[in-house]
Amino acid sequence: MAWFNSLHPVSQAIVATCFTWFMTALGAAIVFFFKTFNRKLLDGMLGFAAGVMIAASFWSLLAPSIQMAEAVGASPWVPAAAGFMAGGLFLSLLDKILPHLHPGFPINEAEGIKTNWHRSILLVLAITLHNIPEGLAVGVAFGALAADLPSATLPGAIALAVGIGIQNFPEGTAVSVPLRREGLSRLKSFWYGQLSGIVEPIAAFVGAYAVVAFRSILPYALAFAAGAMIFVVVEELIPESQRDESSDIATYGALIGFTVMMVLDVALG
Repeated sequence: MAWFNSLHPVSQAIVATCFTWFMTALGAAIVFFFKTFNRKLLDGMLGFAAGVMIAASFWSLLAPSIQMAEAVGASPWVPAAAGFMAGGLFLSLLDKILPHLHPGFPINEAEGIKTNWHRSILLVLAITLHNIPEGLAVGVAFGALAADLPSATLPGAIALAVGIGIQNFPEGTAVSVPLRREGLSRLKSFWYGQLSGIVEPIAAFVGAYAVVAFRSILPYALAFAAGAMIFVVVEELIPESQRDESSDIATYGALIGFTVMMVLDVALG
């Protein structure tokens, strides 16, 4: 790990999100072994992803945002509240603009600007939308290390990347398996599934570079990433996981995901 510790925080953010991208690809690789996937298991995995994102939003983003604001003598709640709402509004705008379709939904329920794009492209874009705030969150967490504040630690940033990576596994599966059912080959289904994760290193670079270049926005940026992730959880992940009859499984998955992320952050951060 010495080589990783010696990297600049922006480079660390890119490396960390290459790991989260790899986990998306690993989940997408399920399509090489199965053409279909047990819906109850998938709902549990999506619930798990939601739980991880909720826990990460507080433990890794909002709490440090409040602590950093206090450390510089600012009102502790203003950056957290303003950044959180801004992040949610940003994702709301993307949700209305970016054409996308959630797995299991008919084509006439596609969201965003109406297009004639193929169903497979819309499915990929739905998961890509999830990955934007995740990449931002990891990028901002690593970028915060440059501020040299007590509440920003390398183990904490690594814990966030690990948690996001774990929950990316079901997201990769959630896009590749439906594509396979649509008639695409295993290789194409895998390719499009892993492609949905490529946005994370890009978003991480933007987030990390922004907070390194403009240190004063750091508390706002952390809260912004938290608001964007909570929007995805409430708008996308929870409804998807609760769509079928296995709502209890999805709920237990969310509880487990929250616990895992909380333990990771508290133990490592």
